[in-house]
Amino acid sequence: MLHITSLDEGLEIFKALGSDIRIQILNILLKENNMSMNQLASRLNITGGALTGHIKKLEECGIITTTAESQGHGNQKLCSLHIDKILIDVEQPIDYSNVYNASLKVGQYSNHSISPTCGLANTETVIGELDDARYFDHPDRYSAEILWLTKGYVEYAVPNFIPPNQDITQISFSFEISSEAPGCDSNWPSDISFYINNTLIGKWTSPGDFGDIRGIFTPDWWPINMNQYGMLKLLVINKHGTYMDGLKISDVSTPQLQLDSTSTIKFKLGVDDDSEHVGGMTLFGKNFGNYGQDINVSINYMPKD
Repeated sequence: MLHITSLDEGLEIFKALGSDIRIQILNILLKENNMSMNQLASRLNITGGALTGHIKKLEECGIITTTAESQGHGNQKLCSLHIDKILIDVEQPIDYSNVYNASLKVGQYSNHSISPTCGLANTETVIGELDDARYFDHPDRYSAEILWLTKGYVEYAVPNFIPPNQDITQISFSFEISSEAPGCDSNWPSDISFYINNTLIGKWTSPGDFGDIRGIFTPDWWPINMNQYGMLKLLVINKHGTYMDGLKISDVSTPQLQLDSTSTIKFKLGVDDDSEHVGGMTLFGKNFGNYGQDINVSINYMPKD
């Protein structure tokens, strides 16, 4: 997902989408991802040279990605969608110049409770044994680029290095996530809960565990019948409530959480035992899945009254 926080920031995106042909390209890739340039040109009934300019514009804006794949007598460039959603947030009730950013590795959790199926892996190997929750305490967990569980949670200590005498007005979490099915199943709903300092701030239902194609950043050694990629989600808590991708999921707000420059901030996410859909959770780091990022955190702040 791409989050645009001002009209000026989104100008190049809007220009890229201001073309009937480029909209046709995106509609085609929504139905048939990973298409070659030749296939796209044929479908659009335009020349390869004409298509190249449109593809370059979409790639520069991060809407699609292209990869070279050997096929037949030469290298065939494949095109695929890089984002599944664009969120345009033009209201700016807070000062975006006062922001502290941090990035957390998926294995950087400070607390956990895990029920199998479960596991962790880094870019080279599975850490320990599959479905053995003891390995969530293994020292190598800090190198993990993917983790999964059926029930339970992982909790992260969020760095809070905003200046003294400041109140936190907004916290944003961006992460790649999916359900955890036996093998893979794109229709495998799971209710995932989110907490800050043990206060439930909201729930979101993941639609499935995706494995139809290999994730863009997923290592080649990773079995094709296991979790390949997730969805990029944006969880925001501000003075109005809690939002997932711009849609309100609860009334819990930053004033209720009473967070400031002295606060310890613990972010917990997982699958509760009493959830309607207990379908597990998978978290992807920057070297697994489709989005090339870890758990990104942004903290907005302003001087105390």
